[in-house]
Amino acid sequence: MAVALGELVFLGFNKRVAALDRRTGDLVWEWKAKKGWQYVSLLLVDDEQLIVSACGYTYSLNPLTGEQQWFNGLSGFGTGVTSIVAANCPASHHPQ
Repeated sequence: MAVALGELVFLGFNKRVAALDRRTGDLVWEWKAKKGWQYVSLLLVDDEQLIVSACGYTYSLNPLTGEQQWFNGLSGFGTGVTSIVAANCPASHHPQ
């Protein structure tokens, strides 16, 4: 079943990311980091990329399917709670 980005809510905790149906709370997809632990930070860049960081390991997921697109271990950057920022998001993501 195809789902639109605006129909999803994303949660991250304990190496996991879940996408829930915004109206019902039903689980749409789930993903688990192969590396990292506990702390998960999320940033929805657009309808093609959800950036996930789990204790120093960074991943890109497809926000509609949860499919992992890439992984970067960021060797030497350390671990902990991550801050993620994006610039140049599409205008549709900014309030009018």
